[in-house]
Amino acid sequence: MKNIFKKGDKKTYQKTVEESDQAIFHDKLLHPVYSTFALARDFEWSSRLFFIDMKDADEEGVGTFVNIDHKSPAFVGEEIVITATVESVNGMELICQIEAKAGNRVIAVGKTGQKMIKKDRLVTLFTRPD
Repeated sequence: MKNIFKKGDKKTYQKTVEESDQAIFHDKLLHPVYSTFALARDFEWSSRLFFIDMKDADEEGVGTFVNIDHKSPAFVGEEIVITATVESVNGMELICQIEAKAGNRVIAVGKTGQKMIKKDRLVTLFTRPD
């Protein structure tokens, strides 16, 4: 793993809220807004952007946690900017603070964890036991 980032470094991910991002459970629309679980996916992706640059050919990143404080709704069609900021890099672990905004409105804040693991180790971990 290349240690090329330090505390305070930032990556941004922009997306438009789609209908598939809404709070839909078991094929039923509960709320017509950007769901917390879609935010979790996008929070993890925003921090993974660091690992794309950091990983060696024989490595892959895996998520270890996502914490979200969902503060405000975002609606289908709104442009969202998610900013991941490096909090720490300890060995093979990356921790990021995350903020999602729709315009000037903060819609969510949180934190993610990612670990870099050798691909051959992942094959072992992701093999279903008999």
